[in-house]
Amino acid sequence: MRTFRGGLLIGLAVAVLVAVVAIIYEFYDTRTLKRTVRRGEVLCGVNKGLPGFSYSEDNKTWNGFDVDFCRAVAAAIFNDPGKAKFIPLDASERFKELQSRKVDILSRNSTWSMARELDYDLYFPAVAYYDGAGFMLPRSRNKETSLDLDGSKVCVQAGTTTALNVADYFRANNMKYDEVKFDKLDEVVKAYDSGKCDTLSADVSQLYALRINLAKPGDHMILPDMISKEPLAPVVRQRDDDWMMIVKWTLYAMINAEELGVTSENIDEALKSKKPEVMRLVGTEGNYGEQLGLTKDWAVRIIRHVGNYGEMYERNIGEKSKLKIPRGMNQLWNAGGVQYAPPMR
Repeated sequence: MRTFRGGLLIGLAVAVLVAVVAIIYEFYDTRTLKRTVRRGEVLCGVNKGLPGFSYSEDNKTWNGFDVDFCRAVAAAIFNDPGKAKFIPLDASERFKELQSRKVDILSRNSTWSMARELDYDLYFPAVAYYDGAGFMLPRSRNKETSLDLDGSKVCVQAGTTTALNVADYFRANNMKYDEVKFDKLDEVVKAYDSGKCDTLSADVSQLYALRINLAKPGDHMILPDMISKEPLAPVVRQRDDDWMMIVKWTLYAMINAEELGVTSENIDEALKSKKPEVMRLVGTEGNYGEQLGLTKDWAVRIIRHVGNYGEMYERNIGEKSKLKIPRGMNQLWNAGGVQYAPPMR
């Protein structure tokens, strides 16, 4: 009897240990794709309100460039862009919330830098938008370049690379300025619009987005020069290679599709193409989708539901949008820009 009871106790102890290990494994498991599929949706961390990139009137219906990229990831996995769920995050909390698994991916104007990868243990799979810090100011100031801003009162958001870039720029050019810093972006904009500072600094793309919501947008200008490199990229956790590859190649598929002339409107024709590059993109040749843990038509799903990179750009921030931001550096490499995707082969 004692032997039986002893064996029973050992069995129970082993069962409890297995359960505990399973719980711990699930908590620390880095396989985001597995959890995402089981959950049935992609959790996307986005900006709380940046027209053209991430914006919602009711916190339910989201629109923008960064929002569409998350929808593209959901389309690749589920064949349904509606499987993307958006969680608005401040700049100060975004990386910590990604680390704590509140979101699967950050798609919100985040600059790729060495310190962020090292300090936060994160990975920036690919550059979605090439940007740079710049300045917006009232036209009445009659300034032509950033070198004319000596003595300015500059509003910036805390916890961003902008504050560091502004400090470096003014110091490097032996100019003085007064920094006016706020934690929240809306506080920065309100301070500038009310005249508490005479200059606002942020990424140039962000300045275009912020300007349209000022009391008198036409009274403000964005200087033409950039003072930094700001490669904006989606962000994922490190040591999660399967998920990182899906996020990376979702963007690259969209860029390659634009280069090949494959759009949401002609995707059915592309499926009949005999061009090797197009066949590999749409999955009629090769098994790249399966190697990613997806289906053969993963890129077709993206393009059909969301479009190629150019379509995503133009409707949200390009000439077809209110912002009308020139493609500039974000034009394809063969059209004068630097947007470039590795080949799918």
